Amino acid sequence: MTLAQWFIFILIIQVIHGLGTWKLYIKAGRKAWEAFVPVYNGVVLMKIINRPKWWIILLFLPIVNLIMLAIVWVETARSFGKNSNIDTLLAVVTLGFYNFYLNYVADVNYIENRSLQPKSGSGDWVSSILFAIVAATIVHTYFIQPFTIPSSSLEKSLLVGDFLFVSKFHYGARIPMTTVGAPMVHDTIPILKKKSYLFNDNFEKRKTSLINKLQLPYLRLPGFEKIDRNEIVVFNQPADTLLDMNDFTPDRNYYKPIDKKTNLVKRCVGVAGDTLEIREGYVYINGKKNELPDRAKLQFSYKIDLKEGQGFNNNIISYLKTRYDITDGIYRNGQGEIIVPAATDYAADQFKNHPSVAKITREIGEKGERDSSIFPHDPAYKWNIDFFGPLYIPEAGKTIDINIDNLPLYKRVITEYEGNTLQVKGNQILINGQITSTYTFKQNYYWMMGDNRHNSVDARRWGFVPFDHVVGKPVFIWMSWDGIKNPRLERFFTTVGGSGKATSYFIPFLVLLFGYLGFSKWRKRKKANG
Repeated sequence: MTLAQWFIFILIIQVIHGLGTWKLYIKAGRKAWEAFVPVYNGVVLMKIINRPKWWIILLFLPIVNLIMLAIVWVETARSFGKNSNIDTLLAVVTLGFYNFYLNYVADVNYIENRSLQPKSGSGDWVSSILFAIVAATIVHTYFIQPFTIPSSSLEKSLLVGDFLFVSKFHYGARIPMTTVGAPMVHDTIPILKKKSYLFNDNFEKRKTSLINKLQLPYLRLPGFEKIDRNEIVVFNQPADTLLDMNDFTPDRNYYKPIDKKTNLVKRCVGVAGDTLEIREGYVYINGKKNELPDRAKLQFSYKIDLKEGQGFNNNIISYLKTRYDITDGIYRNGQGEIIVPAATDYAADQFKNHPSVAKITREIGEKGERDSSIFPHDPAYKWNIDFFGPLYIPEAGKTIDINIDNLPLYKRVITEYEGNTLQVKGNQILINGQITSTYTFKQNYYWMMGDNRHNSVDARRWGFVPFDHVVGKPVFIWMSWDGIKNPRLERFFTTVGGSGKATSYFIPFLVLLFGYLGFSKWRKRKKANG
């Protein structure tokens, strides 16, 4: 739904509201016309139900407004003496149309100075829970979102089991596009394992479905930072089909809204306007080797050849893990060779001096050897995870020449991300029905990769990440667990960014917390003693 369509939809809602409440407004000492004026009618209604004016803002926040509308329907009924449980139930299950009954049928009187306190303990409990959900949803949607690291693609910088706070306001909070869904959950409701939002995901029907018409267009609040090269970013996976996370040629019979695609965290090694190339697993930007922050540790897969008579045993595995901080996953391949799937160059260089090791070799693909799982999934591009590009990363407002040769690189950008139609007739390219040889990009794109170069499902598989898919910036690790029973206390309350070894602020936090609790208890005791 476009902004113009949403504006018309809101006006229709205002008319329905006016038709269902104008007599109630009169009984409350107001004018009938006040029930029909958009926004102003909400201000007046807040006065009628004796609630603060700032509730109006909450009524226009997606997801939050679903809860607030139900609260306002109930509060309206109670302002006219309808306080029973059945009245509350009818106000909610009729989606506010219970007001029509009160307006035209029921003999009700306005209670101007009614008590705002719940009539029972259960009512107080429900009220507290609802407003806690509203507050948490606002924080979660527009300020800070908790996030858990599920994979080892950024090992050393971020570990599996790290619990992050992701800032929404650094790059600008994205307004929820999916307007009808459960608060504070992503695409699936925990335990129930059901979709958390209403959306027709069938590709053929998604554009005509009535419920899909309630989707908001992409909108983002102003941020105070741009995405810098080498920053760690949380984003929605562009090629997420949910059918097969290992297949990055999306199934066109299935579709997920942008804000409900799987959340991923990677390092942004290339920003809009960069030309990126990968040589022997190392990223080059505009012809120069990319220099990562000192906390980042590139890792590659290595093959180990042992000296004659030396066996592969637990002592070697233990040595690798403890001495060189090499993660789990060491194994023998089909040829009987020992493979270390993730190790830094430094660790590999040091381990080659181990008395059992004859040789250690970094596994690397052959230049010009095509991997069909690698973007752009076209036989003409013989790229793999170690040799890739060069590739221009689109920048908003920039125009490039488009032709049959480079079309595979930008076809998905032109169609999926920027909403154009595209046809190829012989050597001619038609965009929105017009023959063209150039294309101007509408938004910025980014190249997201993991530091664990041989064990990361990243942009090399699916291509560019549009800015409208960006969720936020990880800023803080508030908790970290290695497995279920092993807390990594040294990582509690550490920053994600910065240089040098991360410093834990866990102990200072505990000191401040207990200091505050002690001071509060002392103050209450002093106040009680007069």
